[in-house]
Amino acid sequence: MSEENKDLGDKAEDAFDDAKEKANEFAEDTKEAAGDFADEAKKTANEFADGAKEAMNNVSGDNKKILAGVLAIIFGSLGVHKFILGYQKEGIILLVATIIGYATMCFVIGSFVVMATAIVGLIEGIIYLTKSDEEFYNTYQAGKKPWF
Repeated sequence: MSEENKDLGDKAEDAFDDAKEKANEFAEDTKEAAGDFADEAKKTANEFADGAKEAMNNVSGDNKKILAGVLAIIFGSLGVHKFILGYQKEGIILLVATIIGYATMCFVIGSFVVMATAIVGLIEGIIYLTKSDEEFYNTYQAGKKPWF
């Protein structure tokens, strides 16, 4: 009987080692895929920012205020309003945080991340729309204040 137990123990150890090796391989593959996804997201965000910058060169300060405010309320979690105002770094931060939030939505934390980025967009949209045209221009376009 003890001979059989040793064989079963050896088989169990081999199965454990195989499972451990496969888990490590899966972890490496997942890390690589996440890195590729993040690189692609950054590239897409930069392309979007460049396109938005070109489109906004002809927009006056008042139109940027209304456009940025409305987009912040509707698509605030994606950071579109930041790209409109020329804040690429802040726009990428919001966009990547939202993508990570959606990617981790199956965990509880992902829901909070998405909700937080949406609240930031909503608050900024309300702030943009309640400022006077001159105050908005001086604060966000001439003064380059990136957050709130």
